[in-house]
Parts: sequence; structure tokens; C-alpha cells
Amino acid sequence: MSNVEKQKVSMVSLGCPKNLVDAEVMLGVLANQGYEITTEEKDADIIIVNTCSFIKEAREESVEAILDLADRKHDGRCHTLIVAGCLPQRYQEELAAELPEVDIFIGTGDYPRVAEILAEKAEAAGQIKYVGDPNYIFDETLPRLNSSPGWYAYLKIGEGCSNCCTYCAIPSIRGAYRSRPQEALLAEARRLVAGGVRELILVSQDTTKYGTDLTDNSSLSGLIRALATIEELRWIRVLYAYPDGIDDELIELLKTEPKLCKYLDIPIQHISTPVLQRMNRRSTEEQIRTLIARLRSEIPGITLRTSLIVGFPGETMEDFTELLRFVEQSRFDRLGVFCYSKEEGTPAAEMPDQVSERVKRERHRKLMKAQGRVSFRSNRALVGTVEQVIVEGYSEETELLLKGRTSRQAPDIDGQVYITAGQANVGDIVPCRITDSSDYDLVAEMMEP
Repeated sequence: MSNVEKQKVSMVSLGCPKNLVDAEVMLGVLANQGYEITTEEKDADIIIVNTCSFIKEAREESVEAILDLADRKHDGRCHTLIVAGCLPQRYQEELAAELPEVDIFIGTGDYPRVAEILAEKAEAAGQIKYVGDPNYIFDETLPRLNSSPGWYAYLKIGEGCSNCCTYCAIPSIRGAYRSRPQEALLAEARRLVAGGVRELILVSQDTTKYGTDLTDNSSLSGLIRALATIEELRWIRVLYAYPDGIDDELIELLKTEPKLCKYLDIPIQHISTPVLQRMNRRSTEEQIRTLIARLRSEIPGITLRTSLIVGFPGETMEDFTELLRFVEQSRFDRLGVFCYSKEEGTPAAEMPDQVSERVKRERHRKLMKAQGRVSFRSNRALVGTVEQVIVEGYSEETELLLKGRTSRQAPDIDGQVYITAGQANVGDIVPCRITDSSDYDLVAEMMEP
């Protein structure tokens, strides 16, 4: 192992938090085998790019990162470039031909074998590919190196997707939906919390599907109740909760379980029923509106986040106007908008009435402008209130200001709180009075103990 111990590995993980968990497993496996992990790419002997290929922009970002890092093989000490994840799983032959700089390709089902694959590469010449069946799901016995700040971590509760939305290639890249056993998740959660994690963020392609493929009556609500018994865990957050899977039990937990953040990410994608039907979504306009009204009525102060797609094939001006009106009326606290991406191999790619890129961009602009007004009013309504804030260090602009997040804000996507008065340690959760706001961020003062 002496030669391995001298090898430094750097990881670049692109795409969603689910991808990040896979990257952290690879880092854990390598660290466990004696490799040294570094955040400095210029110092790395081995660089891994964990890629995303969900939409065109993600693929372009992945390829750009690969080409940029390939230069390290010429001007740095890097001798092995690995491309892992969704991109090689979907385009292994094309990538192998177009990117001769890459030494190893690893698919979504083979990433836990990264150390073994590196050992095999040492005995082989030329480019090698390990892209097989995507239906792997890791368990709690594998090491994982949490690359998020130490006070929070993502807990991937399932893998793959069986929803078969007509615009999405995830089922072909990641396989059918598979839940991880609850005991495996609890073991991983306890280990993360013992390492200092205070917030667990539950992720999968559809978190509300959790347990539906198991035979032991596991469910998302049951998992949340079990996680809430971990003493040092303070916050549990749920992302990617599909609207048709939000049931009475989950709503009751949101009302009554103090560790469960009153925050729900609900990817609805559209509100026009004809568009939803072409997308093969299971919810109708009426069902979505009823759900949002119920959540707001039964859980005062709940923070709702969603994601939308504009420019789906056949989306008329009437469909878009309905969506724009819905955004203005429903007042989502957080909202992300994507322009429809024509993905080969998906039913939507073959649909008639494809919308032009110019129209997509214009509709995207209008929706985001409308949401900016909604977000500003939502944040403004918090001025004067007291919120629990998890302290995350100093502001990028100045070390005179601490920064953090309320339970209303998920990491990386929902803005921050800038703390103008008071001191606390990183990872502490402290009460703060909100004193000002912008479209996406808040300003606060720490309250006296």
C-alpha cells in the first residue's frame, strides 16, 4: 500500500445533492484504502469528476469541467482522470471517443468499486470503462466522507425512479426506484450525528416513494419518526416530495414533530392539467391547488418550495399564463424554474409542437421576475420575528458578519441569514431577530441568551 499512501485524490461533484452522496461514498472508500484526499486539484495525482446529465446545461457543465481538469495532466501532477456518474452511464461510448484524456469511466452502479478499479487500472494500458447495471444501492457498511460543512449532511433514502415522467431520462440512468432499508438509514444517520451533524436532509428522486417497494411497511413518516429519536439531531428536512405522495401522516408530522422543519420541497413542474398529463405527472391542477391550500391552512408558517418547467412541448400561451398567475397567487417561498430540455430517448423529445429556445427563455424570465416579487414579500413578512438560525461561519464579503440559515432555508438553494450582532460557534443553533430582508436573504441580530 505504500504507493497508494502517496496518492492524492481530488473530487469535483456536479449536479444534485444525490450525486454528492455518491461522491462522498467514493471519497470514503478511497480514504479507507489509504489514499489522501485533497481539495487542491493542482496537488492531486488522481482527479474524479462525478457528473450530471439530467439536462443539456448539466451535460455541458460536466464536459467543460472534464476538459478543464484534463489540463492538469499536462501542467500538474495528475496522472489519472476519472469520469464517474450519470454522464458515462448514459453516453459511455460517445465520451470514450470524444475524451481520450479520460483514463477511467465509472457508471452509476460501479462507483463503490472505485479503489478496486484504480488497482486494476494500474495493471492495464489505455482507457477503461466500468459502466454496467445501474441498479446498485449502497448500504451503511460502506465508508462515507461527508464533504458538506460538518453540521449538516444529506441522507439518500432511495435510489432510481419509477415515475417515468415523459421529459426525464433518470430511470434509464439510475434504474427503478429502490428504497434503502430503514435500519441501514438509521445506522448511517447515527454515525453522521455522532460526527457532529445536526441537520439531516432527506433526498431521493421522490422521497414520498420511500418504502413503497419494501415489504416491511416502511414509510417516509415512519423513517422520520425513527430519525427524530436520535438525541443530538436537531433538524430533519425533506426535499423532493412529490405532491401525490404527501399524505395525512406526513402532514400530521409536519404539524407536531419539532425536529421536522416546517419546510417542504414539492416539485410540481406545471399547473396546467393538459401539460401535466403530457408530462405523465400524476397530479392535476385541482389536486395541487387543494394540497397547497391545505398545507398553508393546517401548518401556519410552513415554507414551501417548488420547481417548474417552462416551454414543455405543446405549452401554449394560455398554459403559460395560467402558470404565471398560479405563481403569483400561490406565493411559494422558494421557486426554481427550468427551461424544458429535449432529452434523447424520452417520449417528450418526440412530441410535436416543440417550443423555441427564445420563447422558453422569455417565459423563464417572466416567471423569475414574478417570483422575485413574491420572495421579497415573503422575506419582508419575517422582519421583526424570531427565528432559530444555524450558524455557518463568516460571510464571504467580510469577517465582521456571521452567516447562517433558518429552518426555512435549505443549504445552497435558499439564501442565507447575515448576522449583524452576537457571537456563536459554527454549528450552533441560536435564536435571532430578523431585522431586514432582500429578495432571497435575511439580516438578523442574535438575541441575548
